[in-house]
Amino acid sequence: MTDWLKHITIVLALTLTAFSANADSKGDVNGDGEVNIADVNTLIHMILTAEDELCGDVNEDGEITIADVNMLISIILGGLNPQPYDGPVVGGDISMLTKYETHQRMATQHGINYAYYRDVNNQRIDDVIAWTKQQGWNAARVRLFVNPENASAEHVGQGVIQNLDTVKVLGARIKAAGMQFMLDFHYSDTWADPSAQTTPAAWASLDDEALAIQVYEYTRDCLRALKAAGATPDYIQTGNEISYGMLWGPAGTPQSQLKQCFTTSPEENWVRFANLLIAAGKACREECPRAKIILHTERVPRVNVLTNFYTQMKNRGVDYDIIGLSYYPYYHGNLAALAAALNSVSNMFQDKDIMIVETGYSYHYKVGDQDFSSTWPLTAEGQRQFTIDLINKLKPYSRVKGLFWWFPEANEYGLGGSNWNILHVTDSWYNAGLWNHETGRALPALYELKSFLE
Repeated sequence: MTDWLKHITIVLALTLTAFSANADSKGDVNGDGEVNIADVNTLIHMILTAEDELCGDVNEDGEITIADVNMLISIILGGLNPQPYDGPVVGGDISMLTKYETHQRMATQHGINYAYYRDVNNQRIDDVIAWTKQQGWNAARVRLFVNPENASAEHVGQGVIQNLDTVKVLGARIKAAGMQFMLDFHYSDTWADPSAQTTPAAWASLDDEALAIQVYEYTRDCLRALKAAGATPDYIQTGNEISYGMLWGPAGTPQSQLKQCFTTSPEENWVRFANLLIAAGKACREECPRAKIILHTERVPRVNVLTNFYTQMKNRGVDYDIIGLSYYPYYHGNLAALAAALNSVSNMFQDKDIMIVETGYSYHYKVGDQDFSSTWPLTAEGQRQFTIDLINKLKPYSRVKGLFWWFPEANEYGLGGSNWNILHVTDSWYNAGLWNHETGRALPALYELKSFLE
């Protein structure tokens, strides 16, 4: 039997055991004639004591833990076809989590027994996703690159590693925990943002018509694979920070800047861009009809650029549900600038909800161009106060339905020293995460995020 068939067999066996028609009551796993907590314990025992490690490792994270129980429960309940959640969401982009977990296990092999995620009281956290849910988070975001193997060593060192296999595993864990899953298509082999939206190397020779077909087929195939893996997204970003368009052209060539979409760009650039988004959206609607589509931009301080973008989308018939914004004070200005942007887009596009799909603030060293340390000191408490102030600024806007912290899982605790070359995850510390690199402890701002839902 192949590994995949063995994996499916154990899932089906456990599912059938839990819901067997031969039992006096469905859910009577232990066969004692009653359905109670003892049946849950039996199901947990069946997974955690599976003789075949592959079979017990339901979520394929390399370990057999309570997370596998959560995964199985998600698979079972997924068949009940629940109504999609339509309330507010809060969480973080945890795209690097599995990498950190892997390196923490490696640290143990090197005799380092303290390289773990910890809560504010220094208690070890075994399942970060389940633990953040306990702290009030109800969603998580993961980015997807086309072929990150083609990224530069510099970008890999910054965190460009998320291929489809990575996202399937992490997305399934998010869903198994009962959280909402946001998928962030980059449509590039590397970082995609306002400064670079390079076409994947494998798509470099395609003309505009063929490229739109490729975007449709790639989006469709990725979503099919995610659904099969138990990682159906609830929110889908068709592009990352696409304020000035996407898929501009191959990296390192004169063509890499020709397809940008500025307010003064040629009409044909906007037509091309809209066609790409229409193709992506078509695949999303076909494969994940319950998912909400997000168009993600980041020109908060330039309201004319922001409103022009979404006006272009409206006029060109691009199908989407949510306006997604990035907001980092050190890149985008103070909270008054954010409020001005929210006022404009909420008034002009009243049929769309809004989400802050990326935010962050440093707890230690300065990040970015602008210095707000006089308002929010570069300390754990300063980071916490930023979070409180941001949420208070967002609350009056009834259509702001989401808030996501970018890279909260950054945590190099125990992964440095003499073993740095082997154990480090990123080439430099990102100091706007929500764990302290020097102690491994969760920072106070992490605990504040739940107030967005209150």
